[in-house]
Amino acid sequence: MTNSDHPPRVGGLSDLAGDYRFVLCDAWGVLHNGIRAYPAAVDALKRARAAGLTVLVLTNAPRPKVQVMRQFEHFGVDHAAFDDIVTSGEVAREYLAARPGTKAFFVGAERDRAVFDGIGIQMTGENEAGVIACAGLFDDDRETPEDYVERMRGWVARGLPFICANPDKVVERGDRILWCAGALAATYASLGGETIIIGKPHAPIYATALRRFTELAGGGVDPATVLAIGDAAETDLRGANDAGLDVLFVTAGIHAEAFGARHEPGGAAVGAFLAGHHLGARAYIPHLAW
Repeated sequence: MTNSDHPPRVGGLSDLAGDYRFVLCDAWGVLHNGIRAYPAAVDALKRARAAGLTVLVLTNAPRPKVQVMRQFEHFGVDHAAFDDIVTSGEVAREYLAARPGTKAFFVGAERDRAVFDGIGIQMTGENEAGVIACAGLFDDDRETPEDYVERMRGWVARGLPFICANPDKVVERGDRILWCAGALAATYASLGGETIIIGKPHAPIYATALRRFTELAGGGVDPATVLAIGDAAETDLRGANDAGLDVLFVTAGIHAEAFGARHEPGGAAVGAFLAGHHLGARAYIPHLAW
């Protein structure tokens, strides 16, 4: 791993691609902003594949891969930009599928409920539930974690584990920042509740991704040949650092205000940010491009 807390700025992914065989790329904040694709980022991954690299999109989306694929189509993310997708929703689905008969109360938008369909668990009202299965807020346009505190106190008192299918605390949607399931999990933990958080930065989703690379490559994968790309410090960067992977840090994502001008981040500010978070990166770039 060649990460540093004072990484150089690169002009594009092409400056690094020759050192790797695999790319593990974040979606929200790197490939799209929750409304539309970033064309240069999509083009960069397509060019990486043309150069012989295998590309996986690794996302904390709390939904099945097929739904993410449809969402990508809506945003304009060309499927030719990647070989496959690994979602935190599918890893959470695997976790609950191993516990058939579990009674779960679903917390999240109706569009994300399908991630837990057909796996042998029972979706119930909160009074009957043995666990909370959280994919996000019921209404992320209007609600905040504070709106859930009183309800959570009751769940904590009953000893209900809180299973979080999306560790992200916030996400960009266009020019807005919205709360995510990770923020609810943090609130639940602060109230003394048991939380089980699945997805980046936690090890299981990286193990799943490396297994998928192995399947695609037809052989073992050396972590030194994998480049992770992401914009979020406590999910993308923390997870990759902990997994022993090099990182290309996209600075114009959720932390852009920390670095000065969005399109011209200050190198010293990037270094101070990484050092302050005890993280490293192989290099940084404002927006992913080839």
